[in-house]
Amino acid sequence: QVQLVESGGGLVQPGGSLRLSCAASGSIFSIYAMGWYRQAPGKQRELVAIITSGGNTNYADSVKGRFTISRDNAKNAVYLQMNSLKPEDTAVYYCKADIVITIATMLGRDYWGQGTQVTVSS
Repeated sequence: QVQLVESGGGLVQPGGSLRLSCAASGSIFSIYAMGWYRQAPGKQRELVAIITSGGNTNYADSVKGRFTISRDNAKNAVYLQMNSLKPEDTAVYYCKADIVITIATMLGRDYWGQGTQVTVSS
């Protein structure tokens, strides 16, 4: 069993900051990429940021320069530092991880967290 749990969401004013955390636990052999997605009301889920096991990162154009993704491989954790938040950032943020649970095949499988609400409003 593998579980991903997010934390750190909340209500902030425009221009404020939040730091999201996601920790994976369970039968984990290794983790390939980890990332953050978000879904606003009436919108499709979109990629926010992704980081590989080697530390390579990619960001959505809308968050470049404001958000920073990082990971701690020893803790099977990924983080999202969000600065200069805008009302358009309001959404449920989901953590995703490509996880290998068996050495037999080394096949990765996507696992999702339950989501954490981020609301940016004055």
